[in-house]
Amino acid sequence: MGSLAEVSEQLVYPSVKRDDSVVEDYHGVSVADPYRWLENVDAEDVKEFVEAQRGLCNEVLNTCELRENLRDRIRALFDYPKYDCPFRRGNKYFYYHNTGLQAQSVLYIQDDLIGEAQVFLDPNKLSEDGTVALSASVFSENTEFLAVGLNSSGSDWMSIKVMRVADKAWEPDTLSWVKFSSIAWTHDHKGFFYSRYPAPKLDESVDAGMETNINLNHQLYYHFMGTDQAEDILCWKDLGNPKWIFEATVTDDGKYLVLCITEGCDPVNRLYYCDLSSLASGIAEFKGGDLLPMQKLVDNFDAQYELIANDGTSFTFLTNKNAPKYKLVRIDLKNSDVWVDVIPELPTDVLQSVRCVNERQLVVCYLSDVKYVLQLRELASGQLVKYLPLDIGSVYSVSGRREDKEVFISFASYLTPGIIYRCDLTVEDPELEVFRESVVNDFDRTVFQTSQVFVPSKDGTKIPMFIVTKKDIELNGQNPTLLYGYGGFNISITPSFSVSRIVFSRHCGGVLAFANIRGGGEYGEEWHRAGSLANKQNCFDDFISCGEYLIKAGYTQSSKLSIEGGSNGGLLVAACINQRPDLFGCALAHVGVMDMLRFHKFTIGHAWTTDYGCSDNEEEFKWLIKYSPLHNVRRPWEDPGKEGVQYPATMLLTADHDDRVVPLHSLKLLATLQYELCTNSKEIRQINPIIGRLDTKAGHGAGRPTQKLIDEATDKFAFLAKMLGAQWLD
Repeated sequence: MGSLAEVSEQLVYPSVKRDDSVVEDYHGVSVADPYRWLENVDAEDVKEFVEAQRGLCNEVLNTCELRENLRDRIRALFDYPKYDCPFRRGNKYFYYHNTGLQAQSVLYIQDDLIGEAQVFLDPNKLSEDGTVALSASVFSENTEFLAVGLNSSGSDWMSIKVMRVADKAWEPDTLSWVKFSSIAWTHDHKGFFYSRYPAPKLDESVDAGMETNINLNHQLYYHFMGTDQAEDILCWKDLGNPKWIFEATVTDDGKYLVLCITEGCDPVNRLYYCDLSSLASGIAEFKGGDLLPMQKLVDNFDAQYELIANDGTSFTFLTNKNAPKYKLVRIDLKNSDVWVDVIPELPTDVLQSVRCVNERQLVVCYLSDVKYVLQLRELASGQLVKYLPLDIGSVYSVSGRREDKEVFISFASYLTPGIIYRCDLTVEDPELEVFRESVVNDFDRTVFQTSQVFVPSKDGTKIPMFIVTKKDIELNGQNPTLLYGYGGFNISITPSFSVSRIVFSRHCGGVLAFANIRGGGEYGEEWHRAGSLANKQNCFDDFISCGEYLIKAGYTQSSKLSIEGGSNGGLLVAACINQRPDLFGCALAHVGVMDMLRFHKFTIGHAWTTDYGCSDNEEEFKWLIKYSPLHNVRRPWEDPGKEGVQYPATMLLTADHDDRVVPLHSLKLLATLQYELCTNSKEIRQINPIIGRLDTKAGHGAGRPTQKLIDEATDKFAFLAKMLGAQWLD
């Protein structure tokens, strides 16, 4: 199908209008925004732009010789059974299972762990194309009802419906415009708490999830079963703080409502509570419009507090208060000035999660140099009972409630598709036993190896990086390599299994590298802070240093080094190709935050100012303008000493129902890159393609049906293989 140069010569980039009259003043600095018209998702010229870009993307993908080979292998290896942890409700067990290629996982029910399982709820029957996903499922305390959250086409908007467990019949209750919400049943089984925004005003031609309206005035409601949503009781609001988000929990004893209040994405929250048992006539007495009588336990955003358990008025929380690597603390509501450490902060390891089980025990999970450590401890004293040994990998979930005498743990790694462990807590010496293990046909993990290195960044900070390769790899600088990163919002990137990456490694000789750069949570809040706000450049320096290491160590060379990231990681990729276009041969930027001056104006973007800052503030504007991908596109060949340097082949990926990072970010950057690099020059110097993969009926990533996952993986790896000159290996 021709060489890359021949492909590039045949490409005709769409003609895209520029409106040079759009210029905004930021604290005395004039900033042009010629593609602001692309923010209007419903405009005809935007639709035409999107269709033209889809055509260009398909034109390039049709030249990728390995596309069908990749599709066949990814689909074949993707067809393996996937399981979530079982959980017990009432006298039954439930678990989610996907036989292999089902669009969405199915909820099963069984009488006991060895009994025959039956389908309880199949979300694949809720839509013809599999784009309706279950994002939440919460049983009432008596297991009479199941409340489920349904998301369509990948949107964050959720509808709540209720099923009667005994006969699997749907109740008439349907709640709309729910977003960023928990579902918390009261123990009288009459209803549940949930949170929602006011319904947005939408044009008839715009689907929910395609709008860009800013999300403000989150409010907490209570829904009584059998009533219309219009009758739901408003339990809490704060119109003076329209950016606050409310999440409700009902304690295990059913006595307290605990309200977690956040304003952004920082690991900090306020903590209010209401003694439900003190309400003489129950929640119904607040139909008149009064809010619930909340007590303010923590009324500032100085730390994070996560409820773990309570015994009457004695509450146990996981917190980073004066403990950037987290600790477990206890407080009595009767004496709320005294906080007692139960498990003190450790000097190196991060206390990742804690779950109370078997009435008086805790399953405790630490992160130690990005490797999970699992422990069993006593609730009362925090004393260590024993270690529960694991291989290098990730604990994805721990299933078990305080009343349960067994716990299930979901584990995976770069080379382990999935293991469900069971731990019987009634025996004297509890141990992890393999309950279920997923097996991928025609995948031999012994052919591969995983290593961890620590790469010095620009300022000398050691950055952990996992590298996955075939065992017989030659360090000759010729290996196609994929470097992945994120670096933000206190999120840790830990080992995970990916069929498509394994296919790339096995059949294209690919090296896989995963950089744990600053901005994440791998070493606690200090690591997070070192890559946020004024320190954001550290993220890019760390990622660039990891790329340079892979070249220096002989794994690859610049022309064969690709980078990938999504969301905040999409920002990472775009910023790095602006700063070091010479270092990379290919870039995949998924659903990235690209316009750092206007992100806070759309949907939930205002919550990210805690990590990025905001252009409304002059000092923070000065940080943002330095690295904002949209505002730092340059023709590298025009810089002294960079003749012949161009941007790497780049694919920007987004989707029409992404109402988290709205598609306008990728559309505006795509138009800017193509204009500056590919069309606005008498001599077009950019040979490497700049394209956008713009999906439909999909969102930020969650709930995407299996076929869409396979299609996207096929396209991105076909593009990557073509751009890096990879050959097919049987």
